[in-house]
Amino acid sequence: MKAGLEQCAGLVQACFDAVLAPMGDLPVVAGMRYASRGGKRLRAFLVMESAALHGIDPVQSVWAATAVEALHAYSLVHDDLPCMDDDDLRRGMPTVHVKWDEATAVLVGDALQTMAFEVLARDECAPDPARRIALVASLARASGAQGMVLGQAQDIAAESAAAPLDLFQITELQNNKTGALIEWSAKAGPLLAGADPSAMGAYARALGLAFQIHDDVLDVTGDAALTGKAVGKDAEAGKATFVSLLGLEGAKSRAAALVEDACDALSPYGTRADALRDVARFVISRQT
Repeated sequence: MKAGLEQCAGLVQACFDAVLAPMGDLPVVAGMRYASRGGKRLRAFLVMESAALHGIDPVQSVWAATAVEALHAYSLVHDDLPCMDDDDLRRGMPTVHVKWDEATAVLVGDALQTMAFEVLARDECAPDPARRIALVASLARASGAQGMVLGQAQDIAAESAAAPLDLFQITELQNNKTGALIEWSAKAGPLLAGADPSAMGAYARALGLAFQIHDDVLDVTGDAALTGKAVGKDAEAGKATFVSLLGLEGAKSRAAALVEDACDALSPYGTRADALRDVARFVISRQT
């Protein structure tokens, strides 16, 4: 699976480079290049693997993969701002507002967000305009006030709430904040092919929640040198997390059960989906 992730990352980076090359070297563009490099490229991999399962060539699916990575990069740039999570490190490097300034970071995030939809609208992404529109509309829902942005707003509201979130509330928050983009990524393949995305959606919902639970585990057990960002911040802030609600071992068990659910959801694809099963197992074994 490592080789597959690396191959996907290389294709996506080449696509980023091609799209950004004509834009020059103004600080906002330099910031876009900076913010869009590195990372696991998990969402891109889900796009390209789900597309491959439905007979879509990587030359085509890389555009949707690049779009979701641009959207994800924007969310990280904005999440790191002092008015949000106020983080100085991302992927082991200074965050955009630290390397440049807050105004540049806001604009970098804005530009990456709009780039995502520009890329999805290209003919290279899907020859059928109806499928491009379906991708654009579904990514807008997944990333906006019905998905990722809603989750971030719920997270901010929880910081000043009278009582910590309960398990239902934190599950809903994380399904929005993290899970929505992961679900879109897995469903992008069947959407590109005009196929039923329900099996991939079930897989991704379980995968996304397992991913976030493991993030909470890493915030307790992780090493900042490996994760590339600060750890222990949730406990210091008194935030409710899956670990605080379930205990460390309970959180690990819940994540493992979700991985099994994700793998089971792929049964319609048989062994052809083994790479996606490997991804599900990877998300709860990773150190970053």
